[in-house]
Amino acid sequence: MTSRTGFFVLSGVLLLVALLCVGEGVQLVATGKPLGIGIGLCAFVIPVIGVWFLRQTVRFGRASEQLARELEAEGGLPVDELQRTTGGRIDRASADAVFARRQAEAEAAPADWRVWFRLAVAYADAGDTPRARKTMQHAIKLHSTEPARSNA
Repeated sequence: MTSRTGFFVLSGVLLLVALLCVGEGVQLVATGKPLGIGIGLCAFVIPVIGVWFLRQTVRFGRASEQLARELEAEGGLPVDELQRTTGGRIDRASADAVFARRQAEAEAAPADWRVWFRLAVAYADAGDTPRARKTMQHAIKLHSTEPARSNA
């Protein structure tokens, strides 16, 4: 199963659970009892949080894919130069070396979303997903504030 298929399956499950929560919440509120009403109202909040999280994840995925397509069109996608173990895992020293180079590039050009995109990939390769996501969000923000280029 591809990650995209897994995402859609899990998103569907999340939406189904959200609908079930709302249905249970309606039934609890309909009891008219204070405790039932309180729990029922809480049952409405949980799906809202889940749907908000799903929306944010989709927006992040689309924005990062857009940056990847644009970088690919420019010929600037990072090349996979990482060494791997015989089992196929990324060699830690290799990932650290690439990361150091990408970090230096980001420090040298802090306003260029392209170097931040490549740094996010290096973070992901090093196994630091939270920093990879935060760095990719920074690249997305820089890209969205970049003045539009003319085709002339």
